[in-house]
Amino acid sequence: MGSPIDHAATDAFGADITIFDTTLRDGEQSPGISLDAREKVEIAEQLARLHVDVIEAGFSAASPGDFDAVKAVAEQVGNATRGAESDAESDREPPVIAALARAMESDIEAAAKSLAPARRHRIHTFLSTSDIHRKYMLKATNDEILDQASRAVELARSYTDDVEFSPQDATRTDFEFLVDIVAAAVEAGATTVNIPDTVGYALPFDFGQWIKQLHERIPAITERGVVVSVHCHNDLGLAVANSLEAVRMGARQVEVAVNGIGERAGNCSLEEVVMAIRTRKDLLGADHRVNTPELTRTSRMVSSLTGYGVQKNKAVVGENAFAHESGIHQHGVLADRLTYEIMKSEDVGVDGSQIVLGKHSGRHAFRKAVDELGLDVTDEQFQSAFRRFKDVADAKGGLVDTSEVRAIIMSETTTAPPDDALVLESFEVTTGSDQPPKASVTIRMTATGDTVTGTGTGDGPVNAACEAVRDAVGIDGVTLTGFHVAAVGSGIEAIGQVAVTVEVSDGGTFTGRAATTDIVGASVQAYVDALNRSQRITQRTEEFRP
Repeated sequence: MGSPIDHAATDAFGADITIFDTTLRDGEQSPGISLDAREKVEIAEQLARLHVDVIEAGFSAASPGDFDAVKAVAEQVGNATRGAESDAESDREPPVIAALARAMESDIEAAAKSLAPARRHRIHTFLSTSDIHRKYMLKATNDEILDQASRAVELARSYTDDVEFSPQDATRTDFEFLVDIVAAAVEAGATTVNIPDTVGYALPFDFGQWIKQLHERIPAITERGVVVSVHCHNDLGLAVANSLEAVRMGARQVEVAVNGIGERAGNCSLEEVVMAIRTRKDLLGADHRVNTPELTRTSRMVSSLTGYGVQKNKAVVGENAFAHESGIHQHGVLADRLTYEIMKSEDVGVDGSQIVLGKHSGRHAFRKAVDELGLDVTDEQFQSAFRRFKDVADAKGGLVDTSEVRAIIMSETTTAPPDDALVLESFEVTTGSDQPPKASVTIRMTATGDTVTGTGTGDGPVNAACEAVRDAVGIDGVTLTGFHVAAVGSGIEAIGQVAVTVEVSDGGTFTGRAATTDIVGASVQAYVDALNRSQRITQRTEEFRP
């Protein structure tokens, strides 16, 4: 049984919960994730189809690359309808585009400039407030922090009417001081005050009481219609639980990331919290505007572009989320799905249908499959993907399913741009029981059209092939730090989707991806993709962020 709803908390604040997605900002802080502007726009477009209310596109002051990415999202997504599928939806407002900024003039100005192209935009400024952060990071008094927070909000308000303030590490902040700084932010003009559980320290019953007491102690929150938001990290596995309890106690915005990605143990999972709110709105007395049939598509896109796989038993979007093996469960589901399913799979974008494609399928059938998956590709990408599809179908000797088509398309659309990039022309690996694997590769330099060859040995075929690539292109100071292989589809000839992470000598990390039935080939392609990224992404600076 659920706990009784606090009607005093919910009735006063309306029915709709704002979904603030920070996949492109806090989610990208996950080790090894480095999205360029094109990839951020691609994810943001899908988030718009998902109908999230706010997209936090990045930290504009962190680097020129982040600034450009935020600006690109503001231009291309902040002026478009939110995934309109019909004329009836064509007048839908685009999502609000947000950017993070420290409580500093230069950060706030950078955020304002990068967000300017968006029809609706928000500056999200923050400042640490806990004793431990104040002592070791800010070295400032409480009065100085209050003054800095107020000035930051006032400056942000000079650029936009939509300003969010976050007291970083709020759940380890003295509550009386938290009341003071939230009140100061509201007085300075903040339209949203976000309470971050920055280190995942809170427990639901305690966190919920804080949200309730902030409303009670600061009447201006209700009087001015200020939205109280929560941003929960998952260090104790309680991010979703804490967010739901906050909603029950009056929070009207939840900050989330697709698949729960984020630094350390991650953030509150978008798909989990929106389906919990939708499924148990009888207890929460609230709902949201998320287009939930887009959840699975969004999850898989983010997984593919970031290289962060989704565990099979992940709630809502995991491969086993609607799978039943137990005989008792199967019997019940066959009789009535409600016996063991509290959500319909169709409601999260899983309908159980399979696109039937094989080696005899032509371009029209493949195009239909791509269109049904809702994937946008150029003609050049489609032709390249079709050639790869035929190779996969020949290698499998059987059907190619939906997940494999998606992997092929994702692989083609996340390949490095043709200008000044490395392209793997060919490779060969030889192995034997009494000698280490040896590899040779041929790499084409798109900037000049020249080809170079290299050889290498290693303790395995992938290691040998990567060493051959390094030998061919003469790249030093690059270390392979992460290697992840996931089977896409079923059977011994299933596609292998590979994500590799490299670290360059200055500390930057970059992730490359590829998918093919040849695991070694996919690994080498992913490694080359990572090398290309290390050359074209401006490295972000290390900053303190909520």
